[in-house]
Amino acid sequence: MPAGAIPPGDDANDTDDTVDSGVWRSSPPGSIYDYIRLAAFALDRHGRIEQWSHRAEEFFGVSAAEALGQDPVAAFAPPEAQLRGHERLSQILDGREWNGLVPYKDANGGEGLAEVYVMPADNGALCIAVDVATLRQIETDLAASQAVFGQSPMGFVLFDTELRLIRVNDQFTAVFGRSAEEHRGHGPQDFLSRVEADRLSAALRQVLETGEPVLDMPLVGTVPGDPVRRRWSMSLYRLHSASGRPIGAAGLAMDVTGRQRAEREAAHARRNLALLNEAGSRIGTSLDLETTARELLDVAVPHFCDIASVDLYQALLSGVEDLAGTTDGSGDVRRVAFASAVSDAPVAMAGDDDVTPAGPVPVGAVHRFRFGSPSARALRTAQPQVLDGEHGQGSPLVQSTLVVPIVARDVVLGLVQFSRAKGSEPFTDRDRMLAEELAARAAIFIDNARLYRREHERALILQRSLLPPDDPEAAGLDIACRYLPGSMETEVGGDWFDVIELPGHRTALVVGDVMGRGLRAAVAMGELRTAVRTLAMLDLEPAEVLGALDEVASGLGAPARGGTRRAKERGDADLAEVYLATCIYVVYDAVTRRCTIANAGHLPPVVVEPGETPLLLEVPRGVPLGVGGEPFEEIEVELTDGALLALYTDGLVESRSHPLDEGLDAFRASLAGPARPLEDVCDHVLATLDTAHGEDDIALLMARIDGLSADKVGDWTLEPQPTSVARARELARDQLLTWGLDQLVDTTELLVSELVTNALRHGYGDIRLRLLLDRTLVCEVWDNALMQPRRRRARDTDEGGRGLQLVAMLSQSWGSRRTHRGKTVWFELALRGPSGQGVSGPSVDDLLSMF
Repeated sequence: MPAGAIPPGDDANDTDDTVDSGVWRSSPPGSIYDYIRLAAFALDRHGRIEQWSHRAEEFFGVSAAEALGQDPVAAFAPPEAQLRGHERLSQILDGREWNGLVPYKDANGGEGLAEVYVMPADNGALCIAVDVATLRQIETDLAASQAVFGQSPMGFVLFDTELRLIRVNDQFTAVFGRSAEEHRGHGPQDFLSRVEADRLSAALRQVLETGEPVLDMPLVGTVPGDPVRRRWSMSLYRLHSASGRPIGAAGLAMDVTGRQRAEREAAHARRNLALLNEAGSRIGTSLDLETTARELLDVAVPHFCDIASVDLYQALLSGVEDLAGTTDGSGDVRRVAFASAVSDAPVAMAGDDDVTPAGPVPVGAVHRFRFGSPSARALRTAQPQVLDGEHGQGSPLVQSTLVVPIVARDVVLGLVQFSRAKGSEPFTDRDRMLAEELAARAAIFIDNARLYRREHERALILQRSLLPPDDPEAAGLDIACRYLPGSMETEVGGDWFDVIELPGHRTALVVGDVMGRGLRAAVAMGELRTAVRTLAMLDLEPAEVLGALDEVASGLGAPARGGTRRAKERGDADLAEVYLATCIYVVYDAVTRRCTIANAGHLPPVVVEPGETPLLLEVPRGVPLGVGGEPFEEIEVELTDGALLALYTDGLVESRSHPLDEGLDAFRASLAGPARPLEDVCDHVLATLDTAHGEDDIALLMARIDGLSADKVGDWTLEPQPTSVARARELARDQLLTWGLDQLVDTTELLVSELVTNALRHGYGDIRLRLLLDRTLVCEVWDNALMQPRRRRARDTDEGGRGLQLVAMLSQSWGSRRTHRGKTVWFELALRGPSGQGVSGPSVDDLLSMF
């Protein structure tokens, strides 16, 4: 027994630590013998089989009972090899050691080749046979394993069951550093940081215990001589012996630092593309400057930065067209939007280097950047500026800031600041390019919103300038009106209303709506309103006014005859523009309290009689103006004092949230209830109905009937006789004295005498004289002749022809209108002058100028 060895039976009494290596101890199954076919047997001195092992039984397929005492050559060698086998056997029995290849037959009759080792002994020989085919397979496997292990492009490592490295290839040493010898016998903690080594050790134990492989496990660390952090990917799987016993774990490692960097770059690119795609869909949904700025920040925070703000030139927001005065970057700017993912309160931006610093700039505040500040430089040069966390301004939360100018059509409109908080990655060149792209996209929409706001304000100014004053007056009517333009998101519409005083204390009430929006609709509305006033002055019937107005509307969209060459070269679409409008025209007579109504496709008026339920008047619908080809009808309605007449446009009663019928019902319900001042009624209607939607303009015109009482009207019929002239003067004098208008008696007598004389001379039939007293004095003379009087300048030799000149000179206004049975000539006198005194008559020179 070798020195220092301990017999197997004595290991129970071991106390020496040197035996802990496993010597003389029983090992679990699994060794080289599990991989090869091996047989052992012994020969006696006569060359006969004396001992036969169990492995020999498996190898040759012959039991010990059959083999003992047999000649091994005769029993297992093929016939052609037996002669030479016996010669070799004789040499062995003579005491010579021998090994060589020997053919054999197994129990199934199959032939094989065995490598036999024969060791002579005192009374025979000990023989060991190994199947050569198995040995050659092992050699091939070892060579292949060595080739794979050494030539693998990935790091190859073998761990034993104690998690020690037993072998690594050259690629592994290139991945993790150190030589193969330096790695052998070490554990994960020797080439990884503590945290990463613990993770790898835990994964190895899991693989050894469960047999489940671990794939693409990420590891981070450094290698000797290179401080740059590296990233590796390692896959682990368990190794088994032929008997299935775990003998360790194998690992494949790859340096993925470059791949991770590429993946990170690709992820950044995908994020940027997604951000630009989101910007394209979310920015510019509104034509409002502030809304567009907020949409830009909603896209940027928190996906691109943590804090952001938008400042626009105050001149731009005020509607100034020329921004040349702000080119030095120090002009007043207003903060229109702010967003933060790290603080609810306003945060001082790094670029807020103002002339008068006052802490964080709130939204809506106007401030000015210092001339030498990065923000002013960005505005002045139209180039982005990058600020790091050491910049003197800004919140301590901010790590880096990008100041990007907002430029559209070569004009700097303002700037946007993108900031990242401490702990975030600083801005890179790629981020700067992305910020410029975001600002450029927002700039287009902000500039469009600026141009739209300018056009909207112009159209609104034009539209308001064409509307009547807020408190129009009319004889026999109490009037209140409201106009609400649509929101900034909707273009100005063509809604309008008008109150036109007509002769004879009559009043025309008009409400219309041009279809379409924008400056064109406002201009068309102005043209139609002017046409209505012109036609009303002709004192036409309402149906005739709408008929003439329909022709005017049709002509608005038609190309001019004999247009310029440029106009002819334009497409037919530009020349075929059609203007359509709805309109309702009402003429109210303060004496008879009758309303004559004609309608061109407009919503019907609402009438509220005292103590009655509001109702919609049934008026002929008519076609919109501009359609042409259809006549208009009119109806007459007599209203009592105190009755309420309401005219309106569809914006008051119709929106996307409810149908027209519901809006009309709600409008009538808002007019019900006890009588109130007309201004309060208007306010109540607008407060009750859904008027805040801003989808369309709203026009509301309300009139309460307060006709002339009988004591304010003088009405007489005169016979067509010369004596009627004196009778007319007498009746006029008595009526004016009754009304207390002594200062107007002489003028009125003179003018009444002139008009009655003309009626006798140029007309026929009975003559009607009527005096009306309201805010002015009106005198009307009626006759049955259709020919209208025409004012002309009399020659020096003419005896007549100066009557109408005298009427025009002495009256405030005069005119004539057609009636169903003839004509009416009228004049109007003011009751008081501006200072409260009676109106003085013409001078002597004025009177002499007629002769």
